[in-house]
Amino acid sequence: MLALQPAAALAAPAGPDAAACSSRSGRTALLVHVGGFRERSGTVRIVLYGSDPARFLARGGAVHRVDVPVSRSGTMQICIAVPQAGRYAVAVRHDENGNGETDWDDGGGFSRNPVVSIARPRPDFDAVAIDVRRGVQPVHVTLSYRTGFTIAPVGGGR
Repeated sequence: MLALQPAAALAAPAGPDAAACSSRSGRTALLVHVGGFRERSGTVRIVLYGSDPARFLARGGAVHRVDVPVSRSGTMQICIAVPQAGRYAVAVRHDENGNGETDWDDGGGFSRNPVVSIARPRPDFDAVAIDVRRGVQPVHVTLSYRTGFTIAPVGGGR
């Protein structure tokens, strides 16, 4: 008898780097699991930053980025190729209206899911940095959105 698996478990990684997350690719990649969407619209951008804290979140500081349309449901699995094993940080932005610009109501998150606030929306590099090994490594990011004077996941949980 064939066991049924949840649809999310069957979903292939999204994005232009999806082949890098194949177990046979031999490449170094991150499979970023993005959850906590407030709306199922727009696009998701995954940005990879290298080990230099001065380049983290700086214009032109990214090592690589991937943009994909938001899926209709579930946690998204987005593959991003990594140049080589090392120390990296991942930033995720949900461009809810898909206009290509960072708007006040867009959602976001980081590797290691640090707490952010209106007063401090950008975490320190060390709070989000991860050690990436050769092969495919999962990273879980829960999106947070601005609500009044706070920034938190939808429903307030982490």
